[in-house]
Amino acid sequence: MVEMRLQSLKINDTGDRQYIALAEVDGDREMTIVIGYSEVQAIDRFVKEVRPPRPMTHELVSNLIEASGAKVERVDVTELRGGTFYAMIRLVRADGTIAEVDARPSDAIAVATALKAPVFVAEDVLNESSPVP
Repeated sequence: MVEMRLQSLKINDTGDRQYIALAEVDGDREMTIVIGYSEVQAIDRFVKEVRPPRPMTHELVSNLIEASGAKVERVDVTELRGGTFYAMIRLVRADGTIAEVDARPSDAIAVATALKAPVFVAEDVLNESSPVP
């Protein structure tokens, strides 16, 4: 697994293709994931540390994780199959046990951004994915 950081968001107000760009933390590789408008808006809010008056979906999920005593240890983008990315949110429960939760990468990255958790990408996914357009 390769640790990545959020490099940029490309928000298109007139289209339904939004882009999130990730860059390798200790290298120069990059990748792009196409995501939905609500997910890119959530990530943008978290990056800018803008809190809506009432919790939106990703804020709610993050709040539930924290309220349960769990912690997001990391997000792993594990697969690229048929043009679709797959991810897991790795949680550490209050008792120290680990839980892995299947998630869309856009949702997983939104939660990771909210909770300041690291994002990792499988080496083969990074090699197969497209660079930043």
